[in-house]
Amino acid sequence: MPPVVTHLTARGGTEIRELTSGDDLDALFDLARRAFGPAPGTADSANRRAARQAQLDAAIDGRRIFAAFEGSQLVASARYHEMRQWWHGRSLPMAGVAAVMVAPEHRGQGVGRALMAATLQAIADRGYPLSTLYPATTPIYRSLGWELAGGHYHATVPARSLHTFTAPDVIGRSPTPPSDEPAPTERPAPVRRAGPDDAEEVLAVIGRAHEQARDCGPTTRDLGTVALWLADPELFAYLAPDGFLAYHWRSGHSEIFVQLALALSDRTTRALWSIVASHSSIASSVRGRIGPADPLYWLTREPDVSLSDRELWMLRLVNVPAAVAARGFPASAQLTMPLYVEDDTLGANAGLWELSVTGGRGYLTHSPEATRPLTIGVRGLAALYGGTPMAALRKAGLAAGGNPVADSELDGAFGPPAFMLDSF
Repeated sequence: MPPVVTHLTARGGTEIRELTSGDDLDALFDLARRAFGPAPGTADSANRRAARQAQLDAAIDGRRIFAAFEGSQLVASARYHEMRQWWHGRSLPMAGVAAVMVAPEHRGQGVGRALMAATLQAIADRGYPLSTLYPATTPIYRSLGWELAGGHYHATVPARSLHTFTAPDVIGRSPTPPSDEPAPTERPAPVRRAGPDDAEEVLAVIGRAHEQARDCGPTTRDLGTVALWLADPELFAYLAPDGFLAYHWRSGHSEIFVQLALALSDRTTRALWSIVASHSSIASSVRGRIGPADPLYWLTREPDVSLSDRELWMLRLVNVPAAVAARGFPASAQLTMPLYVEDDTLGANAGLWELSVTGGRGYLTHSPEATRPLTIGVRGLAALYGGTPMAALRKAGLAAGGNPVADSELDGAFGPPAFMLDSF
């Protein structure tokens, strides 16, 4: 693959290309300080600095960092993470765009949009069907086809509320023969500490959890990134045959932050959250990343789990037919309809298609002319893909045509609303 090099006219001429190991990386760090402000005063550990450097080296080697130069001066940069994203129990490749930054003195001159256009084209050329990002602002990204499609949720619960959970309901459990003896206490799930050598097993467990739950939106990283994450000495990670927990301390010892808590069974769910609850004599609160239907809401005796933060993320369907074909759909969804897609940036997505969903799979094929097809821009299609109801898309001016029956079928096929358990 040749390097991506784009020339454009922006304040006298700007070159956009891949960043290489031969470039001045101190200029990249300086750009980050100028764009986002100085890093917090607390010093990072040597391990965390080494992990960040390893991730930067991997991104450069993978040709995933793009930079805009005016002469020899670095004035803007963006990168993407190589990820997989889960959609109704199936995962597909996804480019997670991050660290988009423009020097303050070069903002408002078209450099940022040109940089993102080049980055999007590289992502498309490299075969990614999807791309996501967390926006600090939306106009540039919307102009290139990204749209709000899901949420990243933080919940907070008093640590003491996790100390005792509600008893499991007996419905659906094997009946116990009558006996004068007391019922045996269910043995806790086997849980052990996890480290970098467990990265492959951790990814497998996380994947099985998302597949079983038919989750829409969560992401997984590559093996090397997960191993670096598990090597962080400030991270406490535990692994069960069907579950995984990772957390660290915040604000001294007053809060525990749960980065991930996933399990395939009620027994393991209780075992993992019991580890967090064991700190209730020290930590006053627990804050964590959870989905909108996380079992934690049904485990506490009182309604103490409260949504404390929601951050919206944006999705871009880079290759529309591939994105439809690779994701999962509800087994009950059955539909066939004409769909007219508008995409001014990646023209291969545009045109009249026939969308069909059957047997948990989706298909998008070029269609002959149809009367009154549903017309939707690539932004609206991204929001629909993330589970946004058609009624909301119509009211926002992101869809037109079609009919109410088709809207109902689309809502059933592309729901539920998407969420992430990761930020980047």
